[in-house]
Formats: sequence, structure tokens, C-alpha cells
Amino acid sequence: MRAVIQRVTRASCTVDGEVTGQIDAGFLVLLGIEDADTEDDLQWLAQKICGLRVFGDENGLMNKALADINGDILLVSQFTLFAQTKKGNRPSFIRAARPDKAIPLYEQMIKMLSAITGKKTATGIFGADMKIELLNDGPVTIIMDTKDKDNH
Repeated sequence: MRAVIQRVTRASCTVDGEVTGQIDAGFLVLLGIEDADTEDDLQWLAQKICGLRVFGDENGLMNKALADINGDILLVSQFTLFAQTKKGNRPSFIRAARPDKAIPLYEQMIKMLSAITGKKTATGIFGADMKIELLNDGPVTIIMDTKDKDNH
């Protein structure tokens, strides 16, 4: 599982002109799922996302977590995070999980993030053509990969 976590002042997802999810301060999380991913990956990643201390404290230092600022999460599926660009100029997405595997894990991630935060997780629509708007705060952008936990 791979995630791009962006600290935002606000973010929203629109599909066919309809807002499917929007948040104020918190995280926009772009989530890629691959065939090798398991529920252990999901649990590890959800805990790490919710525990990230990247919000400013009273001294302007990144010491506060999502809960400390009463922040929200907008979770958007993004299979393109597993693009392979080694050959040619057209990316291959062969490592990205097919919908029959990815959708259940994506839905579990929604439930897990909501359970950890005690708040509803805003979402996009899996597989849809989504338009994402965000105001990146900082900017602060963190990349996590459950297959490379030692570096995250």
C-alpha cells in the first residue's frame, strides 16, 4: 500500500459536478493498493496516518497529530501511485490491484480511519474520474509505503 499524505487547509473531491467529499484542516490521503497488500498493511498505514505529528503547535513546530487539531481526512483511491515508468513513456500499472481486491481494502481503510479518528472519513469514488481541489498547508507532503516500513 502506498499513500501520499498532504497536510491541507481544505480539500474536496468532485465527480460529475457533485462534491463527494470535502474537509477543512486535516489530511488529503491519496491511496494506492497493490496485489501484495494485506490487512496488516492496512492497519499499519492507518495508524501511521492518524499518528503523524505534522501540525503546528503554539511554537510553530510540527508536534500535533490529527486528533490534536480536530482534523479530518479526505481519502481518495489512486492506482496511479503504482505506475512503473522504467520502459518507454507510457506508464504501466500492472502492480496496482484489480478492483475485486482493491475495493474491499479501500472500504476497510475508510472504516479503520473513521474508527481511529472517531470521525467520518470523507472520500472520493473508487474508479471514478475525480477532480481534487486542495490548499496544501506548508506545503507538507509525506509519502508512505507499507513495503518499505523501515524508511517511514
